[in-house]
Amino acid sequence: MSGMQRRKGKVGELDARDLLRRLGFEARRTAQYNGKAGDADISTNIDGVHFEVKYTERLSPYQFMEQAVRDSRGRALPAVLMRSNRKPWLLCIRAEELLLLVEHVNAAIRAQAAVQPAHGLQAEQAQGPELDKPTQ
Repeated sequence: MSGMQRRKGKVGELDARDLLRRLGFEARRTAQYNGKAGDADISTNIDGVHFEVKYTERLSPYQFMEQAVRDSRGRALPAVLMRSNRKPWLLCIRAEELLLLVEHVNAAIRAQAAVQPAHGLQAEQAQGPELDKPTQ
């Protein structure tokens, strides 16, 4: 992998981290801590989800998902955040795991809501996105 590819990967991982933070989740880039092959690219407070990040012009979702499945080692739900230049982020998961992802996200939201009011944040901020309530 060239230096330019590594830099672009780092930029993509930082951008994906920022996206997850804007959505109200805790997130950090793991490569800055250990960089081990097989680790998730982004560590979050969404327990049980392995995030692989791809920032490239040629999106290959099946190939990306295969890497996420391999790297998650069956211990976490594999998810791929991917995008091309000047395009929005896409989230790729296996369709049959959608409800499991929702359960993991809701658990993270509930856990975060239980902790944040103790830090003086308003209840509206602490709730984060509400995925288990139907929209009108």
